[in-house]
Amino acid sequence: MQKLILFIFLFTIYNNVSFAYLGPGIGGGAIAATLGIVIAIFAVLFGLVWFPIKRILKKRKENKEKIENKID
Repeated sequence: MQKLILFIFLFTIYNNVSFAYLGPGIGGGAIAATLGIVIAIFAVLFGLVWFPIKRILKKRKENKEKIENKID
């Protein structure tokens, strides 16, 4: 356990300069990817909730029409 703590400590205090440039395109791509994932998750949740509700409403409507037709 002490070796792990020492390892983590040494790599957190180790300073290395990076000479890399990340342009504005990478930020836009990251934002677009994040939004795409979030929208996909909401679409899945919407589909999982909406279609069973739609099926229940359709059955209720059909049952209501059957009851109305039997009374006539």
